[in-house]
Amino acid sequence: MTASIPHPGPHGRRPGPLDLDSTAQLMHRIGSRLGTALHSIGARGGHPYPTTRRSGTRPPVLVAVAHGSRDPEALRTVTALLDRVRALRPGLSVRLGHIELNEPLLPDTLAETAAALRTGRPAAPGAGPGPGAGTGDSGAAAHGAVLVPLLLSRGYHVKHDIPQILADSAPVLRAVVAAPLGPHPLLAEALHARLTEAAGDPRGPEGGPDGYDGVVLAAAGSRDPDGARDTGRTARLLGARLGGIPAIPAYASAAAPTVPEAVRELRARGCRRVAVASYFTAPGRFATLCAQAAPDGLAAAPLGAHTAMARLVLHRYDEALAAAAPPAARTSPLRTAPTRPDSASAA
Repeated sequence: MTASIPHPGPHGRRPGPLDLDSTAQLMHRIGSRLGTALHSIGARGGHPYPTTRRSGTRPPVLVAVAHGSRDPEALRTVTALLDRVRALRPGLSVRLGHIELNEPLLPDTLAETAAALRTGRPAAPGAGPGPGAGTGDSGAAAHGAVLVPLLLSRGYHVKHDIPQILADSAPVLRAVVAAPLGPHPLLAEALHARLTEAAGDPRGPEGGPDGYDGVVLAAAGSRDPDGARDTGRTARLLGARLGGIPAIPAYASAAAPTVPEAVRELRARGCRRVAVASYFTAPGRFATLCAQAAPDGLAAAPLGAHTAMARLVLHRYDEALAAAAPPAARTSPLRTAPTRPDSASAA
């Protein structure tokens, strides 16, 4: 098809500024709608740029870092969570590494990821071509991987263990470490959903006997004061999401109060039915101990593979990539979809 060249009309007039302005306005509207559509994809957990735009290579591998547990349900739960992450962003290579107790351990995962990047093999089963496939640039992107801790607050593992393991892997693998999952409103969404599964709605229907009027947010605990601050902030986010009912943190170890102490505090404030929200990514010894301390059996399940958790993992991945990008290439990090008070659908 050949392009038509504007020609004079019946009165010899060529297109004037008004015609050009109309065309410019039309193109602006098309561009605006396209930008809105791309942002919507990112907000739902997809990515508007599934490959790097210049080389056509895959984005950096997402390495999820779990703590590890002797409870066999922990590994099954984390695996289900990562399957949900893959479903939200098809084509993204997602791998798992543990700090301790479970295989694969994080150093092994990093070594295998580095080898996959060098050879162009898929970095995860079913993930498609490896990040460097067909490009000859051994990893292609500025960073070969983004480590996303499946941990809910700052503490020794986030500040020391994970950075040290990554440093020991350099220069074999270039990677960045994302922030821990918490605190974030998406965690409050998932906690609310788990509470609803276990105990119904706050305060019960029409003031009836069901439900709860106080919440203990049961966490693992850390000697790092930043960990307590992060957990306290999540408790406030959860209380606000539940309509302002009291929600206070408690810990299984290393910090105070314990779950029984927090229950007594809430009852001293006048709460009659106290539920325990399980602030754990997956089942394990601490999660079980906290649930056993719940009065009246009102204990929620761990966060697990809730959709909000999968969205949050991708949000932390995108956030870390945006922060690590060179200033000239940096774009605004993709934002997660707004959390509505009534959007606590269960996983």
